Amino acid sequence: MATSGAGSVLTDGTRDAGPVTTGLSTAEAAARLRADGPNTVAAPARRWLVGRVLRQLTDPLVALLLAAAVVTTLLGDWPDTAVIVLVVAVNTVIGVVQEVRADRAIAALDQLSAPTARVVRDGRDVVLPAVELVRDDLVRVEAGDVVPADLRLVEANRFQVDESALTGESVPVQRHDGEEARAGTVVTTGRAGGTVIRTGAASALGRISALVAGTRPAPTPLQRRLAVLGRVLALVVVALSGLVFAIGVAGGRPVVEMAVTAVSLVVAAVPESLPAVVTLALALGARRMAGARAIPRRLHAVETLGSVTVIASDKTGTLTEGRMAVRTAVTPDGTRYDVDGVGYAPHGRVGRDGVPVTVSEDLRRLARAGLLCNDATLSPPQDDQPDWGAVGDPLEAALVAFAGRCGLEPTATRSAWPRVAEHPFAQATRRMATAHRACDGQHLIVCKGAPENVLTTALLDATAEEIDTLTTAARELAAEGLRVLAVASALVDTPPDLAAPVGLRPVGLVAVGDPLRAGAAGIAAGLDTAGVRLLLVTGDHPATAAAIGGRLGLWQPGDPVVRGDTDDATRTGPHARVFARTQPEQKLDIIADLQARGHVVAMTGDGVNDAPALRRADIGVAMGGGTEVARQAADLVLVDDDLATVTVAIGEGRRIYDNIRRFLRYALSGGVAEIVVMLLGPLFGLPVPLLPAQILWINLLTHGLPGVALGAEPAEPGTLRRAPRSPRESVLGAGLGRDVLVTGALIASVVLAAGVTAAHAGLPWQSVVFVVLGLAQLGVALAVRAPRAGGAGRANPGLLVAVAGSALLQVGGVLLPPLRMLLGTEPLAPTVLLACLAVSALPGLALRLARRRPATGTPAPPHPRRPAGAVTDAGTDAVTDVPTAAVTDPTRVAVTDPAVDGPGRERPVRDQGPTGGAGRP
Repeated sequence: MATSGAGSVLTDGTRDAGPVTTGLSTAEAAARLRADGPNTVAAPARRWLVGRVLRQLTDPLVALLLAAAVVTTLLGDWPDTAVIVLVVAVNTVIGVVQEVRADRAIAALDQLSAPTARVVRDGRDVVLPAVELVRDDLVRVEAGDVVPADLRLVEANRFQVDESALTGESVPVQRHDGEEARAGTVVTTGRAGGTVIRTGAASALGRISALVAGTRPAPTPLQRRLAVLGRVLALVVVALSGLVFAIGVAGGRPVVEMAVTAVSLVVAAVPESLPAVVTLALALGARRMAGARAIPRRLHAVETLGSVTVIASDKTGTLTEGRMAVRTAVTPDGTRYDVDGVGYAPHGRVGRDGVPVTVSEDLRRLARAGLLCNDATLSPPQDDQPDWGAVGDPLEAALVAFAGRCGLEPTATRSAWPRVAEHPFAQATRRMATAHRACDGQHLIVCKGAPENVLTTALLDATAEEIDTLTTAARELAAEGLRVLAVASALVDTPPDLAAPVGLRPVGLVAVGDPLRAGAAGIAAGLDTAGVRLLLVTGDHPATAAAIGGRLGLWQPGDPVVRGDTDDATRTGPHARVFARTQPEQKLDIIADLQARGHVVAMTGDGVNDAPALRRADIGVAMGGGTEVARQAADLVLVDDDLATVTVAIGEGRRIYDNIRRFLRYALSGGVAEIVVMLLGPLFGLPVPLLPAQILWINLLTHGLPGVALGAEPAEPGTLRRAPRSPRESVLGAGLGRDVLVTGALIASVVLAAGVTAAHAGLPWQSVVFVVLGLAQLGVALAVRAPRAGGAGRANPGLLVAVAGSALLQVGGVLLPPLRMLLGTEPLAPTVLLACLAVSALPGLALRLARRRPATGTPAPPHPRRPAGAVTDAGTDAVTDVPTAAVTDPTRVAVTDPAVDGPGRERPVRDQGPTGGAGRP
């Protein structure tokens, strides 16, 4: 539900909304809260330290290490056993620490998105955190709210709830006075008031939550892909390690020694610290998004945002300011009035042609009708809210402010015309009707809704000329980008069926405007640059939608506007970017069609009717000021309701994925180098290039803190100027697999050359191989860092500290007697160490030089900037649907991906980020 903040007082707490009651007093509620406890369901079972440690130790890769430790222990090889245990201990500590940090981050985010409830306390309506509800509280709920506790309804007006969360029944159920509304159900239509009878674990939702509290969350899509990668790598490395074992045994080495070497090589070659890196990257991303006022409710949303190709956006409050106001009013004779005011303040100016005028009786009648056929209220300025705010539907709140600007006092007017019956707004009829008792015993019937649904001969007692005058005015106002409502009313003796009233007289039109956010057009252009296609999906009139789309650069004359009431939204082709008169079920069809074409879709929304689409989309984005059900259905909640925050979140998602790939390049290339050195060393006269303890020591230093620190690298310059990755792309795709092999070959070549040279010079060649291999991998960690923009050279100092510390420990392996005894190394002279350091820097320097090469390939011809939405014969990108003629980056090359684009469809080559693409090593 839309609220004005915890503890805010509503201005219209006395209107006809059910039985008159003062509710509980604050003191009584506090006493019950202490006695019964907070209104919270069972929390997930706490994960104890022992369980976290065991979960780390049961990882298949760690299990291999433990198996090696058992073997070395049985053989009395205590140095190797000590190193293996140290590797396991460090990896376990890093994994547990990152898991705890991630849990704490998610718990903090849950607090930020906690639900609220509208409660009567001390005779006033206030908005409180739902956790503070107690028995016998009087709670008010309306369409879009999640029922915060088990309620006994004391009044219900066409009140229906979706109980699918509890019963699995998808059809909304109607509830009447005296019946229960259960916690966790969603109000779909109408409104009601009820007293709390059960809270927390005793509620219906609490009882079910207790059964599932211990359920472990499913792995994220990224984690599943990495798990597959881990299994493939394990099989490949086991096979290659078996080959190393066979070569060593054939060369006369002891079977047990080669067995331990092979097992050690398996673990060293596969990055077992990858889960810790992923956890750290996601946790840091969630924290950064929260700092940007985007709250991820599910951790996988942090990374998935980086691959979004389409954003289907609502208009109100997302692309616009969300502060609706009546800009123009038209009376039945066609007279137009301009209405001015600030936000939702119930005072302002009424004029004609820029000249202030006295409010006419016709205009006052129109304002009164809009006020009565209305469920919204206004919240006055307070300490935590400097301006007037809307409580309820923003459009209806605009009508309340309009009534105030026409000289009406909302509370007094509603008291003088108490509501006795109503028919809530329904998507099928697109109108709302109410009945009010007049002081003379008659009843005032008021109906408001879409002009095409109100200005009809079936509903109105009006001439064709009167209807045509208002219909023409409605079209003109809609073409100006305003949302138009028609209002009709009649005084009758007996209220008719409000679902189909007849004999009403037209009262006029109100045109409600919601100005675009200051940077909305820039946001749309920025998303185009990032390869993300923005769609406007709204229930507004087609002319209104086209006008807004034009201002955003999404639409221009000649472009299609898909109408939900006449068109098939899934048969409009890839060029449509504006959808009008869209029903909730049609939003599902639009999303399904986009997903079927290979898109990753983000959907924004704030209403109860948006919830199904938010769940269906790959990423559901809810407005923080929207309904509670929308927030609960979403993956991401925008606290400030600003779509620009989504752009920031997309950049953060891309940064996270880039860092994961960056770590994979670093870690896997080191594993490739170790295997190549062990395989080819004997061929160059190096019988056993490395001992098991030495392999594990290198693995400990390189895959530990430096690898985890890579997950905190900042975003690359131009992250939001490249198209998103293909949803079908492997985590090793876009050239990453090639880069791993090339980097591994560079490291192995330098190590083997250093080892052979040392052997010919009569130096301790095995110790030289040990030092050069470790330092070369650490040099690669610095080489694959994200490029820095000007002034960002000191970003991520943790990586520099981690690399420096690991380098000192690596050199200490041949300088310190305890480590030499543990690792089986020999001391090296200072000159030899300097030579090793110089040689170790070569792979990293080669990668840095290769990164600076100009991009290869044939540049795409530059195109003039065209308005977003303009389509040329060049076609569009089937992954992003960005017109290729609008791509202005001359470094992108047009290629065809028939699996996604279809025959003859071109798309720009994506800037592959830190590990691939033209010009990348």
